[in-house]
Amino acid sequence: MASKITLTVEPRGKPIRRLPKELTIALNASGEDLHTMLADVSGTSVHRLRITKGSDRSVVPNTKGTTIEETGLRESSVIHIKDLGPQIAWRTVFIIEYLGPLLIPALFLFPLRPLLYFNYDTIPAPSDTQLLVCVLLTLHFLKREYETIFVHRFSSATMPARNIFKNSAHYWVLAGFNIAYWVFRPDAAAATSEPNQALVYAGLAIFTFSEIFNFNAHLILRDLRRPGTTERGIPQGFGFNWVTCPNYMFEIFAWLGIYLVSQLNWSVIIFTLVGGLQMWSWAWKKEVRYRKDFGDKYKKKRTVLIAGLC
Repeated sequence: MASKITLTVEPRGKPIRRLPKELTIALNASGEDLHTMLADVSGTSVHRLRITKGSDRSVVPNTKGTTIEETGLRESSVIHIKDLGPQIAWRTVFIIEYLGPLLIPALFLFPLRPLLYFNYDTIPAPSDTQLLVCVLLTLHFLKREYETIFVHRFSSATMPARNIFKNSAHYWVLAGFNIAYWVFRPDAAAATSEPNQALVYAGLAIFTFSEIFNFNAHLILRDLRRPGTTERGIPQGFGFNWVTCPNYMFEIFAWLGIYLVSQLNWSVIIFTLVGGLQMWSWAWKKEVRYRKDFGDKYKKKRTVLIAGLC
């Protein structure tokens, strides 16, 4: 049996300069090797290339763990190469996403306060409760930035650069401008000098508990993947026996804590509901993938996001 095969290379979509019409590669080479070879000969970033089989349009993975032979490619097989356009690192995306809601609360509460609420006869100093909400928002997104830089290991290196605006809008608009403007208004419920102390203390307790165990869940997920790999494993630990994604569950609980401290400000619950729906969708996709990848080794979950509910 031949140890090497020659593939027919065809562009899909816009032409790619210097893309060869044929490429010879060893059957025991990896999908990553194929991507690297095509990137080198075409002068295109490897992260911009998407390779699919001409026979069934399935993706040839850019990983070391899958060989060319395992992909089903054979002599004279056709592969389609698509240029995905300019890319941006996922880590950079997250840093930019969280930077807005990290800075906006303090800006709205202090230097921009006279400009935002100019239509009020008098603008009182922020209340202790508003200051506390600002602290919680800042701590939450500082933690997010820390996890992005030092904890998370990403299965995909990049995403299309144009998506940065769509991804950032959720956090900058809903978690940043939306919450900061409404919670820090001079007439907001949180502006009172006599807040409901039960809401404040309950919210602080829920927020603290949730942030700690959200961080713990992220550490568990990080340790499933060795640096520089896309390998998957079955997560185990606190919360993972209840739902598929306890990191999402604790994220939602942390925001419910902020909601209570804010004296039930509607802007916080809007952000929580929108984010919760998205996380519910992601969690079900992850549950389906776990069942497919690990079969009987994986204990199926009836609820993927919040234990006993959804």
